[in-house]
Amino acid sequence: MTTISHRFVIIAAIFVTCLITANIIAVKPIDIGLPTALPAAIVIFPLSYIFGDILTEVYGYRWARRVIWLGFFCNLVFVVFAWIGGLLPSDPFWGGQGAYESILGYTPRILAASFLGYLAGEFTNSFILAKMKILTRGRWLWTRTIGSTVVGQGLDTSIFITVAYIGMAWFTPLMILMHWVMKVGIEAVATPFTYAVVGYLKKKEGIDIYDYDTKFNPLLVTK
Repeated sequence: MTTISHRFVIIAAIFVTCLITANIIAVKPIDIGLPTALPAAIVIFPLSYIFGDILTEVYGYRWARRVIWLGFFCNLVFVVFAWIGGLLPSDPFWGGQGAYESILGYTPRILAASFLGYLAGEFTNSFILAKMKILTRGRWLWTRTIGSTVVGQGLDTSIFITVAYIGMAWFTPLMILMHWVMKVGIEAVATPFTYAVVGYLKKKEGIDIYDYDTKFNPLLVTK
């Protein structure tokens, strides 16, 4: 792809928005009848993987790599300025400082867990999907989207929960398993949506990228 289309920009924007939104609402644990609590982000974070799959499948690993780093730096900008906002003196008539810090006052440990899990999971997901596309010669899209998510979300979830919560009294391996199963399940249920968006984009863009000659080093953003 030599030029950036408005469709690519829309998909990239949705990807980044899902990521940042997930990090904001993840502070709220929800109870949906499972043996362990889940973060509210469970309802939107899997969408970032779905749109990541769409980016890799249609535009290739090179452009997906750029969007993954874009998401990382956009999230970093949000975190930095949310932290600065918390440090600024609040108006005496405003009583929400405690709530602000409770929602947006990320600890260094949580941030490290989030960033490490995101980078490991997203790059693995994109790499596996791109390689599977070559192996399957573009057939059986569902095997690529679900297969890459199984590994990518597995890495993301295990890294995040382990780094963020190990050593705490309520940490159990069951937390990792439940998070992982839910995320993969959402990806599987969304397969018809993924097919529809991928088919639409390939038709409108007139492209279907195969990463035969791609260098998969995640640091080669400009290549």
